[in-house]
Amino acid sequence: MTNPVTAGRRHFEDLRVGEVIDLGHTTVSKEMIITFAREFDPFPFHLDEAAAKASLLGGLASSGWQTGALSLRMLVDSFLNTVASAGGLGFTDLKWKNPVMVGDTIGGTVTIAELRRSGSHPQWGIVTLDFDVRNQRKQPVLTMRLANLVEASEPGVAA
Repeated sequence: MTNPVTAGRRHFEDLRVGEVIDLGHTTVSKEMIITFAREFDPFPFHLDEAAAKASLLGGLASSGWQTGALSLRMLVDSFLNTVASAGGLGFTDLKWKNPVMVGDTIGGTVTIAELRRSGSHPQWGIVTLDFDVRNQRKQPVLTMRLANLVEASEPGVAA
């Protein structure tokens, strides 16, 4: 039976290892940094310009978790909203390479690194995605590997 929620979306069998997804880009404002930090990561270098200038970062910087959240939002907008995604399974190898500062524009690519059918639930496939997020100067700001569950269009067919 076809799932009406995922009809018309790409399924596990439609994905290919090596496929590169362009994330687009987003510009990080002072207001975005402070709003996120107040709620989720209230360190002085995310909240106070004077404290941030005196810190190792040298200025007001986005939380790494905010950079991750923005990267995920770009992934949803550019890719996950087009596939029969059932949600994330976790991530590994998260690295914050350079700070994201006020006014930086971040974007990049995600590459499909692995595809495998779930052994215990053949109606699902697991797609492994490698992130390469960079600022406007092409400096890396975030890398990670994310696993996501995707519905198979032919659950009885072995991968």
